[in-house]
Amino acid sequence: MAKAKTHYTCQACGYQTAKWLGKCPDCGAWSSLLEETEAKVDDKRPAWGASGGASRPVKLQDVTGETEVRRRTGIAEFDRVLGGGVVGGSLVLLGGDPGIGKSTLLLAALDKLARHGPVLYVSGEESLRQTKMRAERLRVESENIHLFAETDADRVLAAAEALKPQALVVDSIQTMYLPELGNAPGSITQVREVAGRLMAFAKRSGVPTFLVGHVTKEGSIAGPRVLEHMVDTVLYFEGERGHPFRLLRAHKNRFGSTNEIGVFEMKGAGLMEVADPSALFLSERPQGKSGSVVTSTLNGTRPLLVEVQALVAPTGYGTARRTAIGVDGNRVALLAAVLEKKEEIPLVGCDLFVNVAGGMQLSEPACDLAVCAALVSSLQNRPLDPKTLVLGEVGLAGEVRAVGQVEPRLAEAAKMGFQRVVMPAGSARRLEKTKMQVVGVETLSEALAAMFD
Repeated sequence: MAKAKTHYTCQACGYQTAKWLGKCPDCGAWSSLLEETEAKVDDKRPAWGASGGASRPVKLQDVTGETEVRRRTGIAEFDRVLGGGVVGGSLVLLGGDPGIGKSTLLLAALDKLARHGPVLYVSGEESLRQTKMRAERLRVESENIHLFAETDADRVLAAAEALKPQALVVDSIQTMYLPELGNAPGSITQVREVAGRLMAFAKRSGVPTFLVGHVTKEGSIAGPRVLEHMVDTVLYFEGERGHPFRLLRAHKNRFGSTNEIGVFEMKGAGLMEVADPSALFLSERPQGKSGSVVTSTLNGTRPLLVEVQALVAPTGYGTARRTAIGVDGNRVALLAAVLEKKEEIPLVGCDLFVNVAGGMQLSEPACDLAVCAALVSSLQNRPLDPKTLVLGEVGLAGEVRAVGQVEPRLAEAAKMGFQRVVMPAGSARRLEKTKMQVVGVETLSEALAAMFD
């Protein structure tokens, strides 16, 4: 009997070679090449375009457009990130660290979607009894939820075709396999092929399908990169260990914005929505303490108020440390250099520690001025007025640049009881109406004088 041919496939990028290599020559990953059998795949994926599309090319003007109906899951934070609800026939990939709450969120969403008809939850990692125990803890009691403990993708698709569910959840894609491939579940060939068949099923039947994906130690979804290209939406569930808050972000969304975030809090009864995240992030803010400044960041259409904390201390070593959590460390070093050069504030011989309370990540430059204010406040041990909001981008010349969409930011701040805002003069001139006292500044010197003098 002839020996089956094998090859080595990189589990990070899909590169294939006839011999084993310690380092992938394509993506540079170490020890990522695994031996796989060259099995001839009998592609069973139906041509989903043949049933719902045209069999020949047509003009764009001749295609009749229909309004896409979105089905709300009943979880407002989840619907916000999806773009307003679930689109029929969409393929959604949800990734996150182990135990972050991926299965909990999807099981709760299925409980809401089950009001419209049967839904199917496929578990490749838990038995039916284990899934039932989690459902009881979450108080999921809908009679339309069907459980299926299976890892054979062909049987999963057959069950879905017979049930015709309103939604399908596969937990997780790395546990599914196709017997004819002969490779282990989770290998790049298995993940790619299983995802392809699930995508064909979703597009052909119009059933929204959710895939749970494992993540690597670097934080990216395990498996081939093509998996993220195949799906319609890629969601990441983020959160610090030991921290009750969870953030749901969209890294790709063909049916909505990728700037929206959903905020959840993990409790004993499962994930709870946080309707007012600004109040949550500022609930434990210390009053009258130096190094604490509140700024506003915009995530899609939602403005959030967050606390930027800084600690400046004399260094005990030859080289000063620059540590940042929740904000880019290079940005902190840049702002410290601007303060040192343009404002003659002595930070060279000091260790700088900057933290964004609540586990938020600040990526927009509108929070630059708040970082500068927190550093100066900690260095001089002078607290900032607790009812003052700080907003603005800082340039290398020491100028304070305008930021966008200031109206919703200030409206959120006024709702939280803030009475004064230090912001760029360019943005203040375009501001139409606000209940807060506005202090427009053009340079970093003016901003620091307005906050501390």
